[in-house]
Amino acid sequence: MRTVGCAGVTQGLTPAGPGGIGAAGGATFLFAALPFPRQGRPRMLFLRSLVFNIAFFAWTTLVCVGGVWVLFCPRWGLLGMLTVYERGLSFLERTLIGLDYVVEGQEHLPAGGCFLVAAKHQSIWETTKLHRLLGDPGVILKQELAWIPFWGWYARKSRAVFVNRGARGRALPSLLAGAERIKAEQRPLVIFPQGTRVAAGAYAPYKIGVGLIYERLQVPMIPMALNAGLFWPRHRFLKRPGLVTIRFLPPIPPGLPRDEAMRRLETELEAACERLSLVAGGPPTRKPGACDPA
Repeated sequence: MRTVGCAGVTQGLTPAGPGGIGAAGGATFLFAALPFPRQGRPRMLFLRSLVFNIAFFAWTTLVCVGGVWVLFCPRWGLLGMLTVYERGLSFLERTLIGLDYVVEGQEHLPAGGCFLVAAKHQSIWETTKLHRLLGDPGVILKQELAWIPFWGWYARKSRAVFVNRGARGRALPSLLAGAERIKAEQRPLVIFPQGTRVAAGAYAPYKIGVGLIYERLQVPMIPMALNAGLFWPRHRFLKRPGLVTIRFLPPIPPGLPRDEAMRRLETELEAACERLSLVAGGPPTRKPGACDPA
């Protein structure tokens, strides 16, 4: 991981290549230095993805099964296990598929207390980095995830906020109650404002939940932009080498009218994600009502 300021320049990022994805320069990855002809690249990409996917599931299973003891310890045990898991996963990403990441704008994060992080959600990748980025966040998750063996147990131990999206009459009250609990614990709160994974270049409307939480908690809201979906797309076997950028934007101060705060969040977050996508050779965001070019 590399960290730069908001106005800093990311070093070592090469221009987007023939496949449209820029790569992290200045590092030698397993397989990356092996010579192979241009027509062999799809085969090598498949091989690297195959090896990584096997290693990913093996590492995840090992940590989940081997770490059951932390369920009977104070929460610091779980946080330590998550640190080990994230570092191991990042090592596998770098060495097996040549995927690294850089964090920008960390100076926009408050030094302590509760604040709201409205994070773009493009793939599973960013969910594995939240504790590395924010320490001990409370993450808003759908209720179904709580019933997954091992994973759900750890999520409950982390004191995540679970929301039953199918129970409309109870979803918002439980969401706000969970958010107030995280504020009382003086922890960062993470919400995915579109409510689901949205592919890079695609658009989905922002849900009212993020606005209600912002209005209720009266804390700063920090948009979190990224382009992880270009390299680790949702529901895709292939993982691509490159450099993911996570960018924390300047906070939206508390006290604004809810509708104004939501408009500002959507405008700033969508624009930042589109810029990150284009810089990495990805697509622009298809806006609602946009027509295909003639």
